[in-house]
Amino acid sequence: MVTARRQLIPWRAAGTRAEMRRNADEVVRDTGWVFNNQTGAKLTLEEFVHTGDVEVDIYLDRLGWNSFASGATMLEIGSGIGRMTSAFSRKFAVTIATDVDAAFLERCRETVSRFGRVGALRTVHIADGSTISVDDSSIDAVFSYITLQHCKASDALGLTSEAFRIVKPGGYVALNYRTWVPADLLLVPAGVVMRQLWRIPVVGARLSQWRWSTRFGWQANRLDPKRVLNLLEASGIDLDDVAILHHPGKPQKPVSYRGTTVVQRDLDVANKSHWWLVARSH
Repeated sequence: MVTARRQLIPWRAAGTRAEMRRNADEVVRDTGWVFNNQTGAKLTLEEFVHTGDVEVDIYLDRLGWNSFASGATMLEIGSGIGRMTSAFSRKFAVTIATDVDAAFLERCRETVSRFGRVGALRTVHIADGSTISVDDSSIDAVFSYITLQHCKASDALGLTSEAFRIVKPGGYVALNYRTWVPADLLLVPAGVVMRQLWRIPVVGARLSQWRWSTRFGWQANRLDPKRVLNLLEASGIDLDDVAILHHPGKPQKPVSYRGTTVVQRDLDVANKSHWWLVARSH
């Protein structure tokens, strides 16, 4: 039985603000939680979703997933209010949106009903922050982008294990992480301070509306490839075609999986502080 627990302050405050708004358009305009680098009175949900449409096209192309998408079930870890989910629902036979925030999933369904195929959408609440209520070996592809850096490291690693538990043999996984960069000497301590400020009545509610403060507060963890791959290897997970994708000219330290050096490749659209684990379940 899964036991629900309180999430990190950022997730809780995000959900509270989403519930307070009448619709997803208001969430996009009025809060700093939606990460398309823009908030403001004139921003619309349609414009917000369009940024996701563009990125989904790019990532499906770079990952080589277009060839099987139309007949596949994919699961998105960290859908938020559906910025990318709408495009996924148009590309895949079935799209399962997951999030630790139930309010986000409600807004996600609203977003997909307007800009995607809501009949192809399923939602799953990650109530405990680290386990996904989906059967073993039941998903063709698992995708996560700008999510695993925003939860506790233990939850991010738990969700990583879950991704490989639920994917079918021969299925694909693409997970995005944030690694250490020099700016983290400021960002990580600032994140700790901001999450404490979110606990203060009135002040915390106000800070949750501003993008500059939410960017600091969401700096929750940094994971390097070695730590992630060591977890998977210790769990006895058998993988094929394992690769690390990174910003051009910003490779990660060499790592191995089950005695074999992991291939690293440039990803032209990768952020300088991000890396991707891509693999196929054996």
